[in-house]
Amino acid sequence: MIPISGEKRMRIRAVEEKDLPELARIDAEAFPSAPYPYFVLRQYFDICGDHLFVVEDDEPRLYGYVLASPPHHTLSWIISLGVTPELRRNGLGRRLMVAMLHRLQSEGAQQILLTVEPDNGSAILLYRSLGFVAYGTPDPDYFGRGEPRLLMTLSLRTAPPARGTPPSAPSASPSAGRRGGP
Repeated sequence: MIPISGEKRMRIRAVEEKDLPELARIDAEAFPSAPYPYFVLRQYFDICGDHLFVVEDDEPRLYGYVLASPPHHTLSWIISLGVTPELRRNGLGRRLMVAMLHRLQSEGAQQILLTVEPDNGSAILLYRSLGFVAYGTPDPDYFGRGEPRLLMTLSLRTAPPARGTPPSAPSASPSAGRRGGP
């Protein structure tokens, strides 16, 4: 369990099918202007369920999630990271990311890619603190006209990192989900 603000105790775990309505709620709270439709979350659960972690309290109530693609030829994507507004800036996004990066590295991922809104400074700072580096400049139409995203990449070392720390330092090698950020 992870103590948050002296009151709540949190834990990170793999998502379960019964969590899908709560996952949809978290996504809508984290991304009110463009939440995933329920059917998309359902399909991500079916396709990437092993790579979808949630954070919950003792009640249990969910407060955040991270979704990644399984490694394919040592490459993986962080598709989405979302934390409910009331618990942002409590380290939940970082803890979710570190847990997922450890999982991906243990499965052989060597490069992790993500996109983030260029004006989402707090998410960019989080990703940089974990070792991600920007790849090029923001693409102004990455998700369609007027939907800019900054591509970021992380190269993982082959030696396993200490628990609770980011798996890697930034790499100079270029490469490049969704909204990317709490």
